[in-house]
Amino acid sequence: MTTEHKPKPLPFIANFAAGAIAGISEILTFYPLDVVKTRMQLETGKSKHGFVGTFTNIIKEEGAGRLYRGLVPPLLLEAPKRAVKFAANDFWGKTYLDLSGESKMTQSLSILTGCSAGATESFVVVPFELVKIKLQDKTSTFKGPMDVVKQIVRKEGLLGLYAGMESTFWRHLYWNGGYFGCIHQVRAILPQARTPESQLMNNFIAGSIGGFAGTLLNTPFDVVKSRIQRSPRIPGVMPKYNWTYPALVIIAREEGFAALYKGFVPKVLRLAPGGGVLLLVVEFTLGVFRKALGPPYV
Repeated sequence: MTTEHKPKPLPFIANFAAGAIAGISEILTFYPLDVVKTRMQLETGKSKHGFVGTFTNIIKEEGAGRLYRGLVPPLLLEAPKRAVKFAANDFWGKTYLDLSGESKMTQSLSILTGCSAGATESFVVVPFELVKIKLQDKTSTFKGPMDVVKQIVRKEGLLGLYAGMESTFWRHLYWNGGYFGCIHQVRAILPQARTPESQLMNNFIAGSIGGFAGTLLNTPFDVVKSRIQRSPRIPGVMPKYNWTYPALVIIAREEGFAALYKGFVPKVLRLAPGGGVLLLVVEFTLGVFRKALGPPYV
């Protein structure tokens, strides 16, 4: 009687490196959509332009290069951010399996694991997201990333770089919960892959659907985060957008519920296929590491 061979889990550094490579691949492909998304989210009141109008206006009024404005902070962030995402998901998955006594991942554990990975990731990304939002704002007068950092630290201290921490926490918690939870369910539904190519296609499909679900869940929190991080901090004055859930109520009351989904189209156009690219590249890279390391990892 033979027992089924299970490959030994790859070391942390392999998961970290795979996430980093996947993140950089995704952002270089889809970054202009992020700029359009942010512009739409920062526009208060009734939207004057849709996705296409915002995209074409940026090119017409500011030049195509503006679509890559603020790329440096997320590019610097993308490797640690995505690496932390997948490494934290791996860590929390193993932890919850041990605590629950389950032999394999379940739907509820996948969602809990994803939420925990998102919460972990949020602590890494806040300063980079803040700098990116400041640079992507149409009214921005900053010369570049370091100018943003210097001015914020001078006016608000080092903690000023963590403006929007709470809203970023919720944004990442909901996105990762939806993303990893959906991946688990979709993989269970898809036909079993019999070739490496079909396995890659399954990963792309599962990641894309997960990216769509995560975006649907977290867009309102992303809108609030963008508003909070754009708002200047004035001593003694309470910002209009300060805490996440009260800000959600303010936006819905003043601009309508649909305003909570401003920038959804460019966001989902980026993060649905982007989620597929992430999972595809991560799984492909992990497969390369397994072959390179050999037994007992294969």
